[in-house]
Amino acid sequence: MKLSKEEKSWILYDCGNSAYSMAVTTALLPIIFGMFDNVSSMDLGYFNSIASILVAVMSPILGTIADYKDKKKRFFIFFAALGIMATASLAFVSPASGEWQLLVLFYILSAIGFAGANIFYDSFIVDVTQDERMDKVSTRGFAFGYIFSVIPFGISLALIYVLGMDKAIGYQIGFLITALWWGLLTVPLLRDVKQRHYVEPDPRPVANSFRRLGATFANIRQHRVVFIFLLAYFFYIDGVDTIIKMVVPYATSVLGGEDLDTFTLLGILLIIQIIAFPCAILYGNLAKKYSARKMIIFGIFTYIFSCVAAFFITSVWHIFILGALIGSAQGGIQALSRSYFAKIIPKDNSNEFFGFYNIFGKFAAILGPALMSLATTLTGDASYSILAIIPLFLIGFFVFITLPEGNSHGASNRTRT
Repeated sequence: MKLSKEEKSWILYDCGNSAYSMAVTTALLPIIFGMFDNVSSMDLGYFNSIASILVAVMSPILGTIADYKDKKKRFFIFFAALGIMATASLAFVSPASGEWQLLVLFYILSAIGFAGANIFYDSFIVDVTQDERMDKVSTRGFAFGYIFSVIPFGISLALIYVLGMDKAIGYQIGFLITALWWGLLTVPLLRDVKQRHYVEPDPRPVANSFRRLGATFANIRQHRVVFIFLLAYFFYIDGVDTIIKMVVPYATSVLGGEDLDTFTLLGILLIIQIIAFPCAILYGNLAKKYSARKMIIFGIFTYIFSCVAAFFITSVWHIFILGALIGSAQGGIQALSRSYFAKIIPKDNSNEFFGFYNIFGKFAAILGPALMSLATTLTGDASYSILAIIPLFLIGFFVFITLPEGNSHGASNRTRT
């Protein structure tokens, strides 16, 4: 499939912001935060929740306003710039200063910028491509995002290794590299992508945006397929996000911290990224042959199998194999969920609906960690905790199979130039 200039520019932003997700959220920040006195890297979960709640509450409101002509890119620029600048600012807070509160402030701002920009980035997919190409374009975004994020992360990891795994300076430089990478790969989208689907402006955009939002809630029956998808998505993506966030803590609890040093953990993350690249593309190709719906179902069962396999891990090599298994489905299920959703929503109101999508995504991974903690408490064995999230995938599956194969919305889909 030959990509258009707009599609390539849209995909390049995924390549940029994936570096943030990889370096800041998952790897570098938890380690450097743990270097501060009197705090634990586990405390970051609370601050991440604060950012997620703020974005989730704002998402549908911002999305509804951004549906007006020429508003989407302005909102995107604001949040992307906030995320990039806050990420760069992380580099200037050293554990030696003891100012962990300032580090947390920059982290929350970066997380809000990252998540806020993604609302509008995701919704731009309806502007850059057609329904029949969305699965491939979306999966390529995730796929190239995974493999491209390895470049800045690999450079950062090399610097950290050379400068010292226990020294903060390598991690601080890593934040700057991540921010620079994210910023540079944002430029093509700003230059080439335009908002083609929109609501005509009116003299009271804010007040009328709230009215439109209220009307969507009131007429939810008219969007039955969208509502059912979001319900299914909430459960299975909760399971996906829980595994992404908890696989390392789970492995450490089961095997013990002595067998899993920092460099090994970072290596596992690299393996997941590299495996996810071809597998996400494969999901997109198979979706064209078998449908996105069938491939999402396949991804759900891959995660169920991963949970069962994780119960039997006994060595570090099992973690690498488990990481590869998770990576094989991670990009595909996320990308096809995005494209499936984009095909069932009204295009002119894409920001508003992706605002709801963001709510369900942000409030995901709430049940999963709680179930894992409860299972560990009740059994006294962390191994059983991974089995506790299987019901999330099963509920998501049974709700999802009631959905149709393709585009079934009846709202306006006019394309404007």
